[in-house]
Amino acid sequence: MDKYKGYFIDLDGTMYCGKLKIPAAKRFVEQLQKRKIQFMFVTNNSTKSPERVVKNLAENFDIHVFPRNVYTTGIATADYLSELDATKRSVYVIGELDLKKALLERGFVFNEENPDYVVVGLDYDVTYHKFETATLAIKRGAKFIGTNADTNLPNERGLVPGAGSLVAMVERATQQKATYIGKPESIIMDKALKKIGLTKNDVIMVGDNYMTDISAGINCGLDTLLVYTGVSTPEQVAQKKIQPTYEVNSLDEWKFED
Repeated sequence: MDKYKGYFIDLDGTMYCGKLKIPAAKRFVEQLQKRKIQFMFVTNNSTKSPERVVKNLAENFDIHVFPRNVYTTGIATADYLSELDATKRSVYVIGELDLKKALLERGFVFNEENPDYVVVGLDYDVTYHKFETATLAIKRGAKFIGTNADTNLPNERGLVPGAGSLVAMVERATQQKATYIGKPESIIMDKALKKIGLTKNDVIMVGDNYMTDISAGINCGLDTLLVYTGVSTPEQVAQKKIQPTYEVNSLDEWKFED
């Protein structure tokens, strides 16, 4: 029997780096499938729906999974807001289409003037006007939500700005701290555990970024596996007070228990 009944797995930097393949990632997922171990990609990427994530994995990385294997911070944000107050259903969003669709599917409506919530995620076409609208709405009393705090994302060109960089600008402009949904916060992890139907002792968090993936596991009480194929380096991690449960240079090094 394998020690873990479930795996939460990061995408960016763990399964791939931008458009670059990480060959060990495909083999790792296939081992989980072969052994019939439950797994879920828990990602801070709010720009893609689970269906688009599945399509990207299949077409560009030859990794074949189902939408049920994907839990994005966009979906987690919609889940979180939908459970707060049934009477509050208006939102202003800085983010990509799939984040907006996730909110629409939960019954939210868009409002630029007096929304109940302002949600800020990664937006590849962000403008000053969007920041202005978000800032004014928060100043008028809207609850401020950040999809995640990632300052950078790894891709084939290097580390580029992430959603956290956009959220930070609105935080500076409003002098208010956002409520963050994604890793390393426990909100997305608790909801992922509920969705997969396992306990904390049964699940391990796998990722490349100590500050998000590994910290999320630590904050939620999960064992963690850090793989050095993305953001974090051994030198950086060595300085951390709490170490990952496991560290590998490649997912090929991970030994499943027989």
